[in-house]
Amino acid sequence: MNGPPLIHGYRPAAPLLHGGGHALTQAAFLGQAARLARMLPPATQLLNLCDSRRNFLLGFAAALLRGQTSLLPPNQAEATLAGIRQRYPGSYVLADAPAADAVAVPRDLAGPDWEGPPPAIAADLVAAIPFTSGSTGEPLPHAKTWGRLADHIDLLSRRLGFAGAYVVATVPPQHTYGLETTVLAALAGGAVTHAGRPFFPQDVRQALEQLPPPRLLVTTPVHLQALVQAGLALPPLAGIVSATAPLGAALAAAAEQALGAPVHEIYGSTETGAVATRRTCRGELWQPLPGVSLREEEQGAVAAAPHLAAAVRLADVIELQPDGRFRLLGRSGDLLKVAGKRMSLAELNHRLLAIPGVEDGVVFLPDPVDGAAVLRPAALVVAPALAEAQILEALRRSVDPAFLPRPLRRVDRLPRNEVGKLPRARLLELLRA
Repeated sequence: MNGPPLIHGYRPAAPLLHGGGHALTQAAFLGQAARLARMLPPATQLLNLCDSRRNFLLGFAAALLRGQTSLLPPNQAEATLAGIRQRYPGSYVLADAPAADAVAVPRDLAGPDWEGPPPAIAADLVAAIPFTSGSTGEPLPHAKTWGRLADHIDLLSRRLGFAGAYVVATVPPQHTYGLETTVLAALAGGAVTHAGRPFFPQDVRQALEQLPPPRLLVTTPVHLQALVQAGLALPPLAGIVSATAPLGAALAAAAEQALGAPVHEIYGSTETGAVATRRTCRGELWQPLPGVSLREEEQGAVAAAPHLAAAVRLADVIELQPDGRFRLLGRSGDLLKVAGKRMSLAELNHRLLAIPGVEDGVVFLPDPVDGAAVLRPAALVVAPALAEAQILEALRRSVDPAFLPRPLRRVDRLPRNEVGKLPRARLLELLRA
């Protein structure tokens, strides 16, 4: 079989996976993945629901060895999984624990290390099909071949310093961001991945303490804010990477100050994967990855890159600079127009989150009433020490009255999913409550 190897830059004795106080070498990992591959049922696709990053990574590699495609759900809600199984009726489920309808990754896959060069994987094999979040509709699949994934992650790894780094991540491996930075970064980017997925700040600290330097933390704005607020002393970090939601410059600066490491942000999507990065507190412009080109068209911006089978239209409005960098102006459908004035929901969100005392919040457009066009946005805000009137008054200082969100409601917490996204249906439920 001709194609990229399962592990790029293969070094048998080098670590690939770390957890439980010990490291799994690349040769040992390949040996375990090969044993797991022989246990997998014959099929074309598997639905990888493993929460353990160790199990997910072994399952992903074993599937590649069997020529199978990993289906990566955006969440594990019953309706979502049922829809994917219906779309791919011949698939089976891979999970952490045994179940009536699932194959479990064994806890013990010990045995001989892999001998010889790493196995090659066909470049045109569809290695993964991640699904969009479905926050505004039905989750949609986007097939990714092994060759394109492997080449792309090498570029991202070089940009953000994954090669040789020990990575702890708070994001699930099923999400494109988690897949690229913890699974592909280990297989094709030279990183060593921590086997767990810590959630609370003290869990993140404990995971980092298990690893030698250089350490990279892959996370989201929600987790980053929790880490800053917790005030915990973390082991020295080489860098922090954030994605899945916009990261404010104030939070990025606070994180750099509190955690002592540069904070870089990734811009991308399920459709495109990572396409650009920036060091958030040093400016708002994004730098595309090598080979990524953007162009502005009448219908919106388009991204082209070697890792994309075809050019992809972005969901965001951008402003291209002469040097190829770009500024994000907001989602294509988020531009508000009232009485000849314009403002984006992204800018409204930025100004809401900049108010002292606002811990979290979102500005969005509710559903039209009786078919009428919606001109005024709504907002849900987490601000325990502020009254709704105080929040509106603070917004009024920087926002034209025509764009002030009404209603604006305080809530105890926003219904963010495991990667920090806000399903629209849940926002509307809170607004109506």
